[in-house]
Parts: sequence; C-alpha cells; structure tokens
Amino acid sequence: MTKVQVRELVFEKFIRREEIDAAVQKVADRINHDYAGKNPLLLAILNGAFIFASDLMRKITIPCEISFVKFASYSGTVTTSKVKELIGVDEDLKGRHVIIVEDIVDTGITMEKLLHDVEDKNPAGVKVACFCFKPDAFQKDFTIDYIGLQIPNDFIVGYGLDYDGYGRNLPDIYRIVK
Repeated sequence: MTKVQVRELVFEKFIRREEIDAAVQKVADRINHDYAGKNPLLLAILNGAFIFASDLMRKITIPCEISFVKFASYSGTVTTSKVKELIGVDEDLKGRHVIIVEDIVDTGITMEKLLHDVEDKNPAGVKVACFCFKPDAFQKDFTIDYIGLQIPNDFIVGYGLDYDGYGRNLPDIYRIVK
C-alpha cells in the first residue's frame, strides 16, 4: 500500500519495514556495545513504544530487563504541551542503568518529564533511545543517546505510532498527506 486512510486522514508510505529493521538493529548494536557486562533496565513508554521496545529487546544480546510507563501528551495530530502521567515508574531504579525507550521524540516535553522522574530515583545512569527523532520540532535541552531515524516534522503513523489510537498496527511508517 502506498497510501492508507486512518480515520478521516490520508497518509502516504514514508519508511519501509526494511529500513525500520535496520534502524532498530543499529540502536541494538550500540546498546549491546555500551552496556556489555551490565544489566540495563529498558523503560518503555506506552502505548507507542511497545513495538519498537519489543523489536529492540529481541535484538539486544546482553542481559537486560524491561518495564513500562504511560504518559499522554497528544490530542489528534498535535501536542497539548501538557504531560499526563497514566502509569508511573514503579521500579526501584537506585543504582540501575536505565535506558528510556520511546517511539518518537518531537518537542521533548514528555521525555523531559520522564527524565526528571527517573533521575530523582538515583539510577547509576540514564540514557534515551528513540526510534524517530524530529530535530526541527525539538524544544528541550537533553541528549538523545540512541536514535533510530531522524525525520522531518511530519505527522506519522505505523510501527506503534498512532492517530487517535489507530494506525499502530501498520508495519511500515506513513506520513500525513497535506
């Protein structure tokens, strides 16, 4: 499919599944190298990052664990600039190496909140892994340590990313047709 309709919006194919797999492998390879001999905790952000986190976990070859948090900051196709915590960090992070796993970082508002929450729990270290990064939308001042793909500031769906809850199941990534 070169175009799909998700609810009332039309999207065109943007990133093929093969490119997605290669980007996930690139992130996993770096994590495998950087965390050799350690047992990192991957802290994935629901709902969007569940597919990326799952694929990433299968490509990571070192011992690791995973847990989940859930935040909401979007309404339709735009960010609300307000972050609502739906499921918080319930793991003991003291002395742990934590890798926050996110599907997409655009403004950085959600990630900034989670970084503060995690850092307050005294981990050994915190790094951020995101599948897609939108540098033109980024408004914050923190480092994204592992980036699968840098993309323009287009609204996208597929591979876990959604429009009002729909489109997450698409194996490729599609961008909105304007």
